[in-house]
Amino acid sequence: MGIPDPMLDRAARAMVETDLLLGANLIPLARGQVTAVASPRTGMTEDSVDPSPPRSVARSKPSESEVTERRSSARRESAVGVGTPAVSLEALVGDSAAEKLADLAARHAEGCPHCTASTTHLNIVFGEGDENASLMFVGEAPGEREDRSGRPFVGPAGEKLDQMINAMGFSRESVYISNVLKARPPENRTPRPDEAEACGRWLASQIEVIRPQVIVALGGPAAKLLLGTETGITRLRGVWGRYDVGDLWIPVMPTFHPAYVLRQYTAEVRAAVWNDLQLARDLVRSSA
Repeated sequence: MGIPDPMLDRAARAMVETDLLLGANLIPLARGQVTAVASPRTGMTEDSVDPSPPRSVARSKPSESEVTERRSSARRESAVGVGTPAVSLEALVGDSAAEKLADLAARHAEGCPHCTASTTHLNIVFGEGDENASLMFVGEAPGEREDRSGRPFVGPAGEKLDQMINAMGFSRESVYISNVLKARPPENRTPRPDEAEACGRWLASQIEVIRPQVIVALGGPAAKLLLGTETGITRLRGVWGRYDVGDLWIPVMPTFHPAYVLRQYTAEVRAAVWNDLQLARDLVRSSA
């Protein structure tokens, strides 16, 4: 037996702790061998699971036909939403996605019906991250801390989102994060449908510039807008939907908002979110 590597040991422990935090309390070892670990808050364990071998993190690149089939499968599922951009892609100034997003943000600050009429916000929170990201997260609206900083998801829900992103194998800098509304609603209330519709057209333009492979919709308002439905998030989550904008159709995975996870910090909720995130992660990887 070789000498244990302290760095590998710490990395393994960190991975286990992250999985526990998100509700993935089963750690597959090999075919027929599964160990159960207790949730740090609930003490829940599982005694048995499907003995099939775990999926390898390092996988070969799928063929073009496999990618098409996986994306087609996502396309066939659930609801379909159609976005109407506030500004056409051709009208935006700049050659790169970063330049086009900067132009779009400037136009939004002057022309969004919701944000220009709002009197309760300090800053416009347009979005941040990799302008060419393959994975995009869309929440509902900035909160108080986001309004003060001008950045999306920086409060407790933002810390939870960072953990979710890291557990998927990404970093905050490698994805793009935005919201349906770019200005904070009064008293952090849920966005009204008319507000989501007004500001959602700018989100459509944003998505068309970034062109992500997959969108994760965080919470009901984001999922309803992107999928063009009134169905609640409890029924939507975990089922692929689709968002069409311009010449794009983008698979959408609805899941619970990180703020909801913090409020309902149960093994069931965390496991549900972790399942949704794994589906999104795997589709991104298969599309690479």
